[in-house]
Amino acid sequence: MITLKGAVVSAKIKEEVTELLRELAGTIPRLAIVRVGERPDDMAYERGALKKMENFGLQAESFSYPADISDEDFQAEFKKINENPGIDGILLLRPLPKQIHERDIERMILPEKDLDGISPENIARVFAGESEGFAPCTAEAVIEVLKANDISLTGKRVAVVGRSMVVGRPLSMLLLKENATVTICHTRTKEIEKTCQNAEILIAAAGQAKMIDPSYVGADAVVIDVGINVDNDGNLCGDVDFESLNGVASMATPVPGGVGAVTTAVLAKHLVMAARKRRGSRA
Repeated sequence: MITLKGAVVSAKIKEEVTELLRELAGTIPRLAIVRVGERPDDMAYERGALKKMENFGLQAESFSYPADISDEDFQAEFKKINENPGIDGILLLRPLPKQIHERDIERMILPEKDLDGISPENIARVFAGESEGFAPCTAEAVIEVLKANDISLTGKRVAVVGRSMVVGRPLSMLLLKENATVTICHTRTKEIEKTCQNAEILIAAAGQAKMIDPSYVGADAVVIDVGINVDNDGNLCGDVDFESLNGVASMATPVPGGVGAVTTAVLAKHLVMAARKRRGSRA
């Protein structure tokens, strides 16, 4: 089984970012990472994003708030970040605590600063198959991994396990745009293992640690693991039981070191694109 490492794909995106930065005449784009609470997966993503921005020559700042912050107080804080002219892009780590009305925040965020495709305007563009705006970074990262490894999507049977608006649904739209034949699986899917076995490309985005084992994987399938979980020992792991796929899958992404590394690279690219658009350049 070939391991599809994210570092190789990230390096290619870094070259694109470097080229885009040249047109900003020395201006360094600035990212705001907004986190509520201390969920381990959020904090892991935040650390990775901060490191990636520094590595790509970009600025990033974390805005963290206690898990019990009120909806009113959080909206007031988010408004300040949203309207700050010194911030080019925003990454909001989700899901938010139950007391915060997440939909209100999604409507509030300026589409031009919405780097992770959560605003109604950007979501509509993704579902309409348009190129303007920003798609969710993780969904776009999956496409980048496949393309960088010369894995064609045209006509391929692709199963996406997970139907969230964070990854599963927008990713399915991006796959359709690439002419794949997409099946979305979820908790109510009957005989889900058989459906997944029929896929030439299987994408795990369920948020359940090591859910995908060989019983889900067809012979020589390509398996892309989007999951970021923390196991009982406090170690990061994906939705796929990676080691068990040897001899079954033809290729698979690891966790860590797979899609996550590419997701933060896509975030960096979106940040530079947002900065250029705000300054009147075409990305």
